[in-house]
Amino acid sequence: MAVDSAARRAGLRLGMPAAKAQALMPGLIMRDADPAADAIALDRLALWALQRYAPIAAADPSDGLVIDVTGAAHLHGGEDAMLKGMVERLAASGIAARSAIADSWGAAYAFARYEARPTLVVPAGDSAKTLLDLPIAALRLPKTMVADLTVLGFARIGELAAKPRAPLALRFGPELCRRLDQAMGRLSEPIDPIRPPDLIEVRRVFAEPISAAETIARYTGKLVTQLCEMLEAKSLGARRLDLLLYQVDNRIEAIRIGTSLPVRDGARMTRLLCDKIETIDPGFGIEMMRLAATLAEPLAPKQTISALAEEPEADVSGLIDTLANRVGEQRLYRFGPVASDVPERSIQKIAPTAPKTGETWPDLWPYHWPRPARLLPRPEPIETLALLPDHPPVSFTWRGIRHRVTCADGP
Repeated sequence: MAVDSAARRAGLRLGMPAAKAQALMPGLIMRDADPAADAIALDRLALWALQRYAPIAAADPSDGLVIDVTGAAHLHGGEDAMLKGMVERLAASGIAARSAIADSWGAAYAFARYEARPTLVVPAGDSAKTLLDLPIAALRLPKTMVADLTVLGFARIGELAAKPRAPLALRFGPELCRRLDQAMGRLSEPIDPIRPPDLIEVRRVFAEPISAAETIARYTGKLVTQLCEMLEAKSLGARRLDLLLYQVDNRIEAIRIGTSLPVRDGARMTRLLCDKIETIDPGFGIEMMRLAATLAEPLAPKQTISALAEEPEADVSGLIDTLANRVGEQRLYRFGPVASDVPERSIQKIAPTAPKTGETWPDLWPYHWPRPARLLPRPEPIETLALLPDHPPVSFTWRGIRHRVTCADGP
């Protein structure tokens, strides 16, 4: 049912009889397959991907995940950085993975299993052309159908796509042409996203499809109000919100926003969601909207001021949320001190709203000079000129420009 990399190097393959495998490798470690436990573990991985990477994620049995990263890749540094980080995180947990991004679910399935080493990002619009060189097994066809097509002389998807459809459909049924169209992007394939059992969400079903941006914004505000009431009843605040818009042609558009702190401010949440409505393609109309708090944390009521004369505490979390949802939360940070005498190692990146670490920079600089506000990416040469060898410099040249020194304190 499954083999690891060491077994593959020893010559073992999927589907090989157990007796033959033990004969090829004495002392082979074997475990009974547990498909039910594997499905549960795959669902847990899908939930992890849902909470970390994109609002639309689902399990792709028996050994894959499918994620719609439209509008979410830039929050993780781009598609290449997101795939690389995903594979590295899975490898740290002992899971070897390959991943690919393509125009359709079927194309991404094929590239991840037959092209990715270990990641691959196919440029938009090139998936259908690149698929032609892959084997027909990449089309998610039954094994018996793949074997019959191989007997007929078909080895690559390009050979199959060049043949007339009618004889193929008459002999193999509609599934062959359907899988081919799904991989080429000519036929949509909706993803049914996995939802946690304790997810806090609200939905709105429309009698007539909506498509205007103003209408979507108005109903988004109504959903946010309902969600805030549910969060307040449970003393929770939202850290991540997913707005899913179900279209009449079985496509799903999604908006994901995050906050630096747990919030129940309906105005702020509505503003953050409405800022991304312009990225939505309503298509032929939206028939249902679903708003979910995929990440919520405890949020107790807090009194801002106790007297009218007091000044309210400054709160910049709203500005931080706006910037983070536009440029990505990984690109927004502040520096914290680290107890190190080496300037390059004396700072660390922390979240904008993280509490103070308690660390301070050591006051070991000569004559208590202030620390440099910014370090150059790499050391740059500076030429100095002094009147006598032991005297301070009277000028220095940096980046081809000469600067005079008007005052020099030191030994």
